[in-house]
Amino acid sequence: MWKSFRNCSRVTVVLSALAVLGVQVPAGGKEEAVDRAIKPYVKVSGISGNLNSIGSDTLLNLMTYWAEAFQKAYPNVKIQIKGEGSATAPPALTKGTAQLGPMSRAMKNEELDAFEKKHGFKPTRVTVALDCLAVFVNKDNPVKGLNLQQLDGIFSQTHKSGAPDITTWGQVGLKGSWALLPMSLYGRNSVSGTYAFFKEHALLKGDYKDAVKEQPGSAAVVNAVANDRGAIGYSGIGYKTADVRVVSLAQKAGQPFEEASFANALAGKYPLGRALYVYVAKKPGRPLPPHVKEFLKFVLSREGQQIVVKDGFGALPPKTLAKQLNLLE
Repeated sequence: MWKSFRNCSRVTVVLSALAVLGVQVPAGGKEEAVDRAIKPYVKVSGISGNLNSIGSDTLLNLMTYWAEAFQKAYPNVKIQIKGEGSATAPPALTKGTAQLGPMSRAMKNEELDAFEKKHGFKPTRVTVALDCLAVFVNKDNPVKGLNLQQLDGIFSQTHKSGAPDITTWGQVGLKGSWALLPMSLYGRNSVSGTYAFFKEHALLKGDYKDAVKEQPGSAAVVNAVANDRGAIGYSGIGYKTADVRVVSLAQKAGQPFEEASFANALAGKYPLGRALYVYVAKKPGRPLPPHVKEFLKFVLSREGQQIVVKDGFGALPPKTLAKQLNLLE
């Protein structure tokens, strides 16, 4: 389903939108998590046009909030956003049906090749935020932590890590009434970048079990886990609610469990940290259309990164943002 922001009245990102327009944002909120070295967005004149975004469900909320704030600054820009999975971004960019291709994974070689065959150059990948791919359990579940080998045993039928098959909570150390409780598995569908990332990094590219209940979106995974006592599922950390717990993870058995935090992801401690991207069709030596360039400049600004933090994801460090901005020139 397309989301259009021509006449949007949602107020989720009013503070950030006001900041774009020059109104002071009050201190004391999540904005304080954004490095003050990140430069604020400077509005320019004469920006108009249509923007279509097709791609990641993980990024759907972020793209929505960015679009709302951007359109407050530029009411002559009409933005439509569709988020059905990262696999939908490359063909949309290749066909020209979208100017923005948000993805929660990097493009595969075959996707890059298809784009280059059509356009004569490769798309530009712009890193826009940090994410921890989180493992969620029901809020009442007392599990202390899991390692990646255990995740392979839980979610995979091929067990490429050598893990034994894990089907009950007692097999990962839970006692009492939890010990014999069967695990109920939830995940994303195959067009999802989150599905592909988890498959590569947790299952070592093994096959998912048939018992994994595939969900159409990130929020749907979290909602399913919240309503199932024996559940375990994976999704972006930005979709966490009070009805689920995020499980700390270790790379290997015997290593300490690490919290799913952006500091741990940046330090390489949390094993399922990842970057989030927006791909664009920028021809080398040629400028992007002004409304596309300004949208990405906003995303990479202080106000844009404040929205990242408000939505539960991680802001990029200033040096990384500077490198991304250079890609737009």
